[in-house]
Amino acid sequence: MPQIEITYFSDLLCIWAYVSQARIDAIKEKFGDSILIKYRFCSVFGDTAEKIETNWRDKGGYRGFNAHLQQVAARFPHVRLHPDVWLTARPASSASPHLFVKAVQQWAEQKNTDVFEKVAWAFRRAFFLDCKDICDWKTQCDVARQHGVDIEAVERLIDNGAPYACLMADYQHADKLRIEGSPSLVLNEGRQKLYGNVGFRLILANIQELLREPRADDASWC
Repeated sequence: MPQIEITYFSDLLCIWAYVSQARIDAIKEKFGDSILIKYRFCSVFGDTAEKIETNWRDKGGYRGFNAHLQQVAARFPHVRLHPDVWLTARPASSASPHLFVKAVQQWAEQKNTDVFEKVAWAFRRAFFLDCKDICDWKTQCDVARQHGVDIEAVERLIDNGAPYACLMADYQHADKLRIEGSPSLVLNEGRQKLYGNVGFRLILANIQELLREPRADDASWC
């Protein structure tokens, strides 16, 4: 059976990626080694003040945005949201936690451990559930340390610039593929893109069709 490669783009400050994590976990559980998920970041909240103040200026600003997120979360019983999200903690940019987590990813690859995914999820929970500023260096270290990450090694990686290069590669790849936002799943060498609040059954159908092993001249129906 072939292994299907899936590129998963997300922004750590995106509520829809927070909601969609359960679908990613379900996909991994169902397909196991038949799929390979490559995690990459895209920039949706690169400048959070500009984004929220501009898009929500006439809709209540940060309080309006908070109310919108509470409504979103209420639709999905599997997630919980802190009542003060974006009110008491306002991360300046998702680029900061993205950089830290990319450094964790590089460190995890060196150590041959799967801790990267756990740390990325822990960062999302730290913000959406615990209302912590995940741009704060101390918060980043505290969250990562709980999963056994060597903070000094991560800091050395950041100092030498390697995580910056990986993060820029993620952003550039997202631009090249014309990723519209977070979360986005890219399959079939970029031919299939699933963006936003996509249901599990639709994701399932796309993966199953690719696993069907169509002939080279047989177009996929997805």
